[in-house]
Amino acid sequence: VPIATERGFIYHHAGNDYITATLSLIPGSYIPNYATHYIGAGGVVVNDRQELLVVCERYRIDNRPPFYKLPGGALEPGEHIADSIVREVLEETGVEAEFEALTCFRHWHGYRYGKSDIYFVCRLRALTTDIRMGEKEIEECLWMPVQDFMTDGDISPFNKGIVKSALESDGIVPASMPGMAEDATREYFMPYVMRS
Repeated sequence: VPIATERGFIYHHAGNDYITATLSLIPGSYIPNYATHYIGAGGVVVNDRQELLVVCERYRIDNRPPFYKLPGGALEPGEHIADSIVREVLEETGVEAEFEALTCFRHWHGYRYGKSDIYFVCRLRALTTDIRMGEKEIEECLWMPVQDFMTDGDISPFNKGIVKSALESDGIVPASMPGMAEDATREYFMPYVMRS
Protein backbone atom coordinates (compact mmCIF):
# COMPACT_ATOMS: atom_id res chain seq x y z
CA VAL A 1 0.00 0.00 0.00
CA PRO A 2 2.75 2.57 0.78
CA ILE A 3 4.34 1.96 -2.65
CA ALA A 4 0.99 2.46 -4.40
CA THR A 5 0.25 5.69 -2.51
CA GLU A 6 3.74 7.01 -3.33
CA ARG A 7 2.84 6.55 -7.01
CA GLY A 8 -0.42 8.51 -6.68
CA PHE A 9 -2.94 5.80 -5.92
CA ILE A 10 -5.72 6.87 -3.55
CA TYR A 11 -7.24 4.45 -1.05
CA HIS A 12 -10.84 3.80 -2.11
CA HIS A 13 -12.26 0.96 0.00
CA ALA A 14 -11.57 -2.48 1.45
CA GLY A 15 -13.32 -5.75 2.16
CA ASN A 16 -12.37 -8.68 4.35
CA ASP A 17 -9.91 -9.99 1.78
CA TYR A 18 -9.05 -7.07 -0.52
CA ILE A 19 -8.03 -3.40 -0.72
CA THR A 20 -9.01 -1.17 -3.63
CA ALA A 21 -6.95 1.87 -4.55
CA THR A 22 -7.56 4.06 -7.60
CA LEU A 23 -5.42 6.21 -9.84
CA SER A 24 -6.89 8.65 -12.33
CA LEU A 25 -4.99 8.09 -15.59
CA ILE A 26 -6.77 10.97 -17.33
CA PRO A 27 -6.74 14.23 -15.33
CA GLY A 28 -10.25 15.11 -14.15
CA SER A 29 -11.73 11.70 -14.92
CA TYR A 30 -14.55 10.64 -12.62
CA ILE A 31 -14.16 7.78 -10.17
CA PRO A 32 -17.38 7.16 -8.20
CA ASN A 33 -17.23 7.08 -4.42
CA TYR A 34 -17.64 3.79 -2.64
CA ALA A 35 -20.67 3.11 -0.41
CA THR A 36 -21.38 6.09 1.79
CA HIS A 37 -24.43 5.05 3.82
CA TYR A 38 -25.61 2.66 6.46
CA ILE A 39 -29.13 1.30 5.95
CA GLY A 40 -31.36 0.33 8.84
CA ALA A 41 -35.02 -0.32 9.54
CA GLY A 42 -37.33 0.10 12.52
CA GLY A 43 -40.64 -1.68 13.00
CA VAL A 44 -43.91 -0.19 14.20
CA VAL A 45 -45.66 -3.36 15.37
CA VAL A 46 -49.11 -2.93 16.92
CA ASN A 47 -51.22 -5.76 18.30
CA ASP A 48 -55.03 -6.09 18.43
CA ARG A 49 -55.11 -4.28 21.81
CA GLN A 50 -53.52 -1.12 20.35
CA GLU A 51 -50.22 -1.84 22.07
CA LEU A 52 -46.90 -1.00 20.46
CA LEU A 53 -43.95 -3.38 20.61
CA VAL A 54 -40.98 -1.51 22.13
CA VAL A 55 -37.46 -2.40 23.21
CA CYS A 56 -34.78 -0.94 25.44
CA GLU A 57 -31.29 -1.66 24.15
CA ARG A 58 -28.75 -3.32 26.42
CA TYR A 59 -25.88 -1.12 25.23
CA ARG A 60 -26.37 2.63 24.95
CA ILE A 61 -24.13 5.42 23.73
CA ASP A 62 -22.59 7.73 26.36
CA ASN A 63 -24.15 5.81 29.27
CA ARG A 64 -27.56 7.31 28.52
CA PRO A 65 -30.41 6.22 30.77
CA PRO A 66 -32.66 3.45 29.41
CA PHE A 67 -35.34 4.51 26.93
CA TYR A 68 -37.90 2.74 24.81
CA LYS A 69 -37.65 2.64 21.04
CA LEU A 70 -38.77 0.56 18.10
CA PRO A 71 -37.21 -2.82 17.44
CA GLY A 72 -34.96 -2.81 14.40
CA GLY A 73 -31.43 -2.67 13.12
CA ALA A 74 -29.09 -2.76 10.16
CA LEU A 75 -29.84 -4.59 6.94
CA GLU A 76 -27.58 -7.51 6.12
CA PRO A 77 -25.76 -7.42 2.75
CA GLY A 78 -28.18 -8.45 0.00
CA GLU A 79 -31.22 -8.33 2.31
CA HIS A 80 -34.45 -6.56 1.34
CA ILE A 81 -35.94 -3.90 3.63
CA ALA A 82 -39.18 -5.82 4.20
CA ASP A 83 -37.31 -9.03 5.04
CA SER A 84 -34.83 -7.26 7.31
CA ILE A 85 -37.39 -5.67 9.60
CA VAL A 86 -39.34 -8.93 9.98
CA ARG A 87 -36.02 -10.63 10.90
CA GLU A 88 -34.96 -7.86 13.31
CA VAL A 89 -38.31 -7.85 15.14
CA LEU A 90 -38.13 -11.63 15.53
CA GLU A 91 -34.47 -11.59 16.69
CA GLU A 92 -34.98 -8.82 19.25
CA THR A 93 -38.45 -9.68 20.57
CA GLY A 94 -39.39 -13.20 19.48
CA VAL A 95 -42.59 -11.75 17.97
CA GLU A 96 -43.49 -12.97 14.50
CA ALA A 97 -44.78 -10.16 12.30
CA GLU A 98 -45.81 -9.51 8.73
CA PHE A 99 -44.59 -6.51 6.72
CA GLU A 100 -47.42 -4.14 5.72
CA ALA A 101 -45.89 -0.90 4.47
CA LEU A 102 -42.91 1.42 4.47
CA THR A 103 -44.23 4.58 6.11
CA CYS A 104 -41.35 7.04 6.33
CA PHE A 105 -37.57 7.30 6.39
CA ARG A 106 -34.85 9.45 7.91
CA HIS A 107 -31.55 10.43 6.24
CA TRP A 108 -28.87 11.49 8.75
CA HIS A 109 -25.40 12.72 7.79
CA GLY A 110 -22.33 12.23 9.97
CA TYR A 111 -23.56 9.08 11.69
CA ARG A 112 -21.36 6.08 12.56
CA TYR A 113 -17.74 6.50 11.38
CA GLY A 114 -18.75 9.79 9.75
CA LYS A 115 -21.00 8.04 7.22
CA SER A 116 -24.61 8.88 6.47
CA ASP A 117 -27.48 6.69 7.67
CA ILE A 118 -30.85 5.95 6.09
CA TYR A 119 -33.43 4.56 8.50
CA PHE A 120 -36.63 3.10 7.06
CA VAL A 121 -39.70 2.93 9.28
CA CYS A 122 -41.98 0.01 8.48
CA ARG A 123 -45.45 -0.87 9.73
CA LEU A 124 -45.87 -4.55 10.58
CA ARG A 125 -48.82 -6.61 11.73
CA ALA A 126 -48.17 -8.84 14.73
CA LEU A 127 -48.77 -12.52 13.97
CA THR A 128 -47.86 -13.60 17.52
CA THR A 129 -47.75 -11.64 20.78
CA ASP A 130 -45.62 -13.76 23.13
CA ILE A 131 -42.32 -12.00 23.79
CA ARG A 132 -39.09 -14.01 23.78
CA MET A 133 -36.52 -11.26 24.17
CA GLY A 134 -33.17 -11.53 22.40
CA GLU A 135 -30.91 -10.92 25.40
CA LYS A 136 -27.73 -10.35 23.40
CA GLU A 137 -28.75 -6.81 22.36
CA ILE A 138 -31.96 -6.09 24.28
CA GLU A 139 -32.35 -5.28 27.97
CA GLU A 140 -36.15 -5.03 28.04
CA CYS A 141 -39.02 -5.65 25.65
CA LEU A 142 -42.74 -5.09 26.16
CA TRP A 143 -46.09 -4.26 24.63
CA MET A 144 -46.84 -0.62 25.56
CA PRO A 145 -50.23 1.02 24.99
CA VAL A 146 -49.81 3.36 22.00
CA GLN A 147 -51.32 6.23 24.03
CA ASP A 148 -48.74 5.72 26.81
CA PHE A 149 -45.92 5.74 24.26
CA MET A 150 -47.19 8.97 22.69
CA THR A 151 -47.44 10.77 26.05
CA ASP A 152 -44.26 9.41 27.70
CA GLY A 153 -41.88 12.31 28.40
CA ASP A 154 -38.82 10.06 28.07
CA ILE A 155 -39.59 9.01 24.50
CA SER A 156 -38.05 11.23 21.85
CA PRO A 157 -40.19 13.45 19.61
CA PHE A 158 -38.59 11.65 16.64
CA ASN A 159 -39.84 8.24 17.80
CA LYS A 160 -43.30 9.64 18.56
CA GLY A 161 -43.42 11.27 15.13
CA ILE A 162 -42.51 8.13 13.22
CA VAL A 163 -45.02 6.04 15.15
CA LYS A 164 -47.73 8.63 14.44
CA SER A 165 -46.79 8.59 10.76
CA ALA A 166 -46.86 4.79 10.61
CA LEU A 167 -50.28 4.59 12.26
CA GLU A 168 -51.92 7.38 10.24
CA SER A 169 -50.38 6.83 6.81
CA ASP A 170 -51.14 4.20 4.20
CA GLY A 171 -47.42 4.19 3.42
CA ILE A 172 -45.96 2.59 0.35
CA VAL A 173 -46.08 -1.11 -0.34
CA PRO A 174 -43.97 -3.65 -2.21
CA ALA A 175 -44.92 -3.60 -5.88
CA SER A 176 -43.87 -4.93 -9.22
CA MET A 177 -43.13 -2.48 -12.00
CA PRO A 178 -43.82 -3.33 -15.64
CA GLY A 179 -40.64 -3.33 -17.68
CA MET A 180 -38.37 -3.69 -14.65
CA ALA A 181 -36.55 -6.87 -13.68
CA GLU A 182 -38.23 -9.02 -11.06
CA ASP A 183 -35.46 -10.80 -9.20
CA ALA A 184 -33.96 -11.17 -5.77
CA THR A 185 -31.64 -8.19 -6.29
CA ARG A 186 -34.40 -5.57 -6.49
CA GLU A 187 -37.17 -4.27 -4.28
CA TYR A 188 -39.77 -1.67 -5.36
CA PHE A 189 -42.20 0.30 -3.19
CA MET A 190 -45.12 2.31 -4.56
CA PRO A 191 -48.14 4.07 -3.04
CA TYR A 192 -50.30 1.65 -5.03
CA VAL A 193 -49.79 -1.44 -7.16
CA MET A 194 -49.32 -0.41 -10.78
CA ARG A 195 -51.54 -2.17 -13.27
CA SER A 196 -50.18 -3.15 -16.68
